[in-house]
Amino acid sequence: MSHNNKPRVVIIGAGFGGLYAARTLEKADVDVLLIDRNNFHTFTPLLYQVATSGLEPGEIAYPVRGIFRGKTNVRFMMGEVLAIDHVQKSVTVQTDGDTREEPYNYLIIAAGSVGSYFGMDSIAGHAFDLKSLSDSVALRNHILKNFERAAWSDDPAQVEALTTLVVVGGGPTGLETAGALYELYNHVLRKEYAYRPDMHARVILVEAAGSLLLAYPEGLRHAALRQLESLGVEVVLGCAVAGAVAGHVTLDDGRIIPTYTLVWSAGVKASPLAEALDVPLQRGGRVPVQPTLQVAERAGVYVAGDMAYLEDPDGKPYPMLIPVAKQQGILAARNIVRDLKAEASKLFKYNDRGIMATIGRNRAVAWIYNRVPLTGFIAWVAWLGLHLITLMGFRNRLNVFVNWVWNYLTYDRSVRLILEHTPREAEAVYERERDYGKIVIG
Repeated sequence: MSHNNKPRVVIIGAGFGGLYAARTLEKADVDVLLIDRNNFHTFTPLLYQVATSGLEPGEIAYPVRGIFRGKTNVRFMMGEVLAIDHVQKSVTVQTDGDTREEPYNYLIIAAGSVGSYFGMDSIAGHAFDLKSLSDSVALRNHILKNFERAAWSDDPAQVEALTTLVVVGGGPTGLETAGALYELYNHVLRKEYAYRPDMHARVILVEAAGSLLLAYPEGLRHAALRQLESLGVEVVLGCAVAGAVAGHVTLDDGRIIPTYTLVWSAGVKASPLAEALDVPLQRGGRVPVQPTLQVAERAGVYVAGDMAYLEDPDGKPYPMLIPVAKQQGILAARNIVRDLKAEASKLFKYNDRGIMATIGRNRAVAWIYNRVPLTGFIAWVAWLGLHLITLMGFRNRLNVFVNWVWNYLTYDRSVRLILEHTPREAEAVYERERDYGKIVIG
């Protein structure tokens, strides 16, 4: 099934699960085909910094081919997997202008997750996700354009709506995005639009639960709330977004918030590719897997990362976190090697090193090894260090470090670019924003 008769391992997805699976197989006696719709790996924890003008898109992405340069047994294909035939052991891939069948001996599916709107389609049509680089650039363009429009508007109500930003979701992504949005206004945009003293940006974080960061200890949850509010972000707890139309969102308690910007980080679900396996799915559309990460009754098929549903010793599903995806990708690859050697497969055991979230300059919370709580400046430095170490590529690490130092010393965000689209892209963006009411005419 490969050009040299070695067993062929097809990996779907160049996120953290798929990437670390492929790296684990670099020296194995197999041929690896890594498939992704993009030709780069994205460091998703920093997407919000691209969206808030802190980093360039290229600083948090790295070409997949560059990662595996010189690894002769790993090949990359840019395309989208349309179907999986577990009987014939092949995947159907749509590449640029071509559809092809790619056979496999073993398959690792690590296609990640997509945003979940809990069946509220009206909100889905009006919200911005932060799941990809294109999402981040689109949100950055949108925010900067809205401030440009507000600067030339004589309607106070319109100015208020254009400069109000609503973030939904009290998890780490929601806190990080809300904090960064407020700092973008407070440190940069407020000064650049000083001739319009009536322009006062509002950043509102909405969380349906009664607390932020539900996975954290109570003390850290309270610390996160205090730090977020001290920054200037308005926090609404115990309320959910009930609807969104052009120019405002409605909460389930009846409150109406005038805004043209709704950022959604309230929920995720597994990639729709999970349905291609034709097995009963668990909550969030995740694929149930055995502790070896194999899919029952699907020979040679493994699932890792956000798509995998596996319960921990306490009966709770492992969270959709990057460390989980990494460790599952590595184990899936190692179990394939063990199977080729007729050795027993190992069971997944999560090495939990803790969780952390940054809120803004000198503000963060961390729960190290689920034993050591950190808040404020120390937690913020720990967050910076971990993300620099984890980022792919020395050049990217250096660029990000330099940007962070510059931003810290100057209170500036230098990447305030509104990127132009091709005519076809511009037409699509215009149609979407016009339908939502984001484009203000006159």
